[in-house]
Amino acid sequence: MKIIKTISYTSAMVLLAATQTAFSAGNTVVTKWNEAALDAIRTTHPGPPIVARSLAITHTCMYDAWTAYDNKAKGAHFVKKTRLPSSERTVANKEKAISYAAHKCLSDLFPTEVAKFNALMATLGYDANDNSINVVTPAGIGHSAAKAVLDFRHHDGSNQLGDLNPGAYSDYTGYAPVNTPTTINDPNRWQPLQIGANVQKFITPHWGNVTPYALKSGSQYRKTLPNPADFYTEPARYDLQALQVLEYSAHLTDEKKVIAEYWADGPSSELPPGHWALFAELVSDRDHHTVDQDVKMFFAMTNAVLDASIASWDAKRFFDYVRPVTAINLLFAGQTVQSWQGSIDGANWKPYQAADVVTPPFSEYVSGHSIFSAAAAETLKLFTKNDSFGGSVTIPAGSSRVEPGLVPSKDTVLYWATFSDAADEAGISRRFGGIHFIDGDLESRKIGREIGTQAWKKSQKLFGEEENGHSDD
Repeated sequence: MKIIKTISYTSAMVLLAATQTAFSAGNTVVTKWNEAALDAIRTTHPGPPIVARSLAITHTCMYDAWTAYDNKAKGAHFVKKTRLPSSERTVANKEKAISYAAHKCLSDLFPTEVAKFNALMATLGYDANDNSINVVTPAGIGHSAAKAVLDFRHHDGSNQLGDLNPGAYSDYTGYAPVNTPTTINDPNRWQPLQIGANVQKFITPHWGNVTPYALKSGSQYRKTLPNPADFYTEPARYDLQALQVLEYSAHLTDEKKVIAEYWADGPSSELPPGHWALFAELVSDRDHHTVDQDVKMFFAMTNAVLDASIASWDAKRFFDYVRPVTAINLLFAGQTVQSWQGSIDGANWKPYQAADVVTPPFSEYVSGHSIFSAAAAETLKLFTKNDSFGGSVTIPAGSSRVEPGLVPSKDTVLYWATFSDAADEAGISRRFGGIHFIDGDLESRKIGREIGTQAWKKSQKLFGEEENGHSDD
């Protein structure tokens, strides 16, 4: 039985919404390239589903290169008929192949960040200009594996290349919001907000069309979702969910405010999919992972999160559901309501979020935070054969972006005994923050766990393992 060590990580900065968390980055080449990917994400600011896809592609490229040095694992896209002899299955060769695969992949996904990737290659002792495709060499294996993955993913419906519609990742399905920033034509539908001089634009409404990892389709779980509350046919239910958000807002403690901000993962962060990649680094460090273990863990988790992004965005596009800020402003205009802002007119209520965010630029139902977190937590639980996590973060006094200098009134520790605890806190944080209704959170958690389990079964088959859990090689 493995002893789970409790590790506490104290952030010297603010929150993930504003800065990188000070988690240890582990000690393998996999975590180094994972950090490089997260740094590129923080710099280039892609939307949440694009982050999920980028991380999944990066770790698939590394995994597929690694399989050439394993005696039973199969690549997801790079499938060699023969494996390299045992004498060549050294840690050094694995690390080199993995690095060339990651470098080629990340250079494709984040072309503006190539200089940083080149610098990491140099730090690791590799020549970034070595473009060999000779599959008897680690560099050739890395390049060939990455090419196979990228060739597949360039035509997966994400529109990365802008060949389905001009502009990388742009919508090619003709989505147009029913409401405008100033007019509510349908109280059931998403409203783009005016944030300063900018009007929100729905991020990747086409994402349900992206080719998944293990899902049958982006809509596989949609039929299991109950319809969200309807303003016209279910007014009591519609009002109740809004009142629940107001109730949270009126009774936010320092801890709940910290939870809302910590998990917000706003535009300058690694976003929710990257947040769980940080947690995976913590697990790698905690359990002293080998390269083999990290390759498999990150591959399995990021592909589960990719599927979560596809399923959740399929639902977001299909239901196109209203956010709490729109519903509350509409329902309680002219009425005095209690909130974290004090006693205010309901028309002026705002979520507990930074002023430059207010609420994310896409519809409410279902919750991306909840589904990403549940899928990732389920994968980590299955991989480690244990739900134990033991992670924590200390949020410094006064570090809030919403109420700077005031919140929290003292250093506040968030602690998660299990992966499931962390995922559940991520989910409820969106209700504390006024971003999601209760159904959007809870329904997403259920689907996320199912997606995690489904993806894990496929990963197990690729690993060549018969039972849940990871091998000790």
